[in-house]
Amino acid sequence: MENKEIARLLQETADLMEIGGEDAFRIRSYRNAAAAIEGHPERIADLLHRSDRKVTDIPGIGKGLAAVLGEIVARGSSERRDAWLARFGPVALDMLRIQGLGPKGIRLILDRFPVRSLDDLEKLARQEKLRTLPRMGAKLEEKILRSIAQVRRTAGRFLLSFADGLAEELTGYLAHVPGVEQVAPAGSLRRGKETVGDLDLLVTGSAAPAAVLDRFVAHPGVREVLGRGDNKASARFGPQGLQVDVRALPRESFGAALQYFTGSKEHNVAIRTRAVRMGLKLNEYGLFRADTEHLVASETEEQVYAALELKWIPPEMRENLGEIELAAEDRLPRLVKLDEVRGDLHMHTRESDGRATLEEMAEAARGLGYEYIAITDHSKALAMTNGLDERRVVEFARRCRELNARGLGIHIFSGLECDILRDGAMDLAEDALAELDFVVGSVHSHLNLEPAEMTDRMLRALESPSLKVIGHPTGRLLLHRDGYRFDFERVAEEAARRGVWLEINASPERLDLEPALLRMAKARGARFVIATDAHHPKHLAHMRYGVILARRAWLGPDDILNTQSLRDFRAALGKS
Repeated sequence: MENKEIARLLQETADLMEIGGEDAFRIRSYRNAAAAIEGHPERIADLLHRSDRKVTDIPGIGKGLAAVLGEIVARGSSERRDAWLARFGPVALDMLRIQGLGPKGIRLILDRFPVRSLDDLEKLARQEKLRTLPRMGAKLEEKILRSIAQVRRTAGRFLLSFADGLAEELTGYLAHVPGVEQVAPAGSLRRGKETVGDLDLLVTGSAAPAAVLDRFVAHPGVREVLGRGDNKASARFGPQGLQVDVRALPRESFGAALQYFTGSKEHNVAIRTRAVRMGLKLNEYGLFRADTEHLVASETEEQVYAALELKWIPPEMRENLGEIELAAEDRLPRLVKLDEVRGDLHMHTRESDGRATLEEMAEAARGLGYEYIAITDHSKALAMTNGLDERRVVEFARRCRELNARGLGIHIFSGLECDILRDGAMDLAEDALAELDFVVGSVHSHLNLEPAEMTDRMLRALESPSLKVIGHPTGRLLLHRDGYRFDFERVAEEAARRGVWLEINASPERLDLEPALLRMAKARGARFVIATDAHHPKHLAHMRYGVILARRAWLGPDDILNTQSLRDFRAALGKS
């Protein structure tokens, strides 16, 4: 079990404890432990079995919580979590996913009404019964109904990063089978979709298919084997139940199978239609002459596309949005690559809600080969994050100048993630913001404004002379909440006019903006930065997901400001 999953279960337990009205100190200890474990560099599951180290060496983890961690790693839950679930039922966990319902609101509902499912909750909202409870009203009922619909839309979906992590683990695991040469993810993971419904892995080499599938179904993470054939096996993994399909293939059909199972459905239908027009037929085994069944191409994707008189199309582009026509004319755009990113421009330290110091974040970024970073801790409106006020901002800017003068092997831009207040004003005074090199303006509150009011809010924020970037521009949290509603096209056009960039937030929970909006913004003249919103050094590795998102929107390095050298980026900031 990975640290992130352990942290999620601790947070979940803290929520259940808060629903039950447990002691605030104990609830806080669980939340602090979750934060400490998620950011810990070692796997807690490994640490529990070491004799030279103890989990109690981690700040915030005492003997009681160490025992809880042992339970979680051993069986995926704990006694305290089980007790509260027995009292409230699994619906309490479902209700925690509903926007507008915190633990206290859930307790109010469960004390008053016999809710056993989200269907029951939806019925109460439609019958306008929730508004009879204290601090609840018609708007909250509407919000709950929208959120229930959103939860149902995303049921059975998993974050790209989760599927990617499991794919990486299984790739290494299956590679130990003698004769295995390649293990390649396909499907929506390979195309870089923000969420995936299942995971496809293709295995090729001289290994016997039975040996590959035997090892796959024997993986300790398998929760349920769904099927097993001569060349394919399917299983659900872990408590989340992500379905993984493994196909063992001969090397001569690997390219055709990779093209077929990567998709998308729309892309593949168009490709097969093109093949038919050329007197060919295409399936997962290869590209054949329709009249003679003669094999034309199959071993590599490049061969398959070339035989169809097409340039190879990057997986992120395969959505039948015009990429096939461009490939036929050799006019595919050059997409941005991860190694072209020169700096990360959105990260947090212990000065607000990060888990590392400025120096630690800088060192980690330097280790990735970056030339520059911007440290962008929160502003004072987010009191729970210990956000910076004007005095601390001025002091921070001075400290960055001193560090750059000393030299850290990487340039640090003094920055801030400044809250955009409800009326569109920036959270800090302009004279303080002017001391900084790089200001990211973000919306964190009042997310349910009417579209016209939210649009006005964003447009006013763009009037700030210090603003450089709009952070996570729609505010969405994948599998949790949709983005707030506003006239994105109008805001993107105004941002382009004022020279304010739009962030491609690479945090796996956000991946904001979505490709359709990125394409719309580019058409309106907007430019972008890709940034991780890192709260720990290891989060800097999430940059790859932001690059994937940019590639899905057909963006190249010229569209991304932080592919520029330090000298050119300073000039773009007006700091040369």
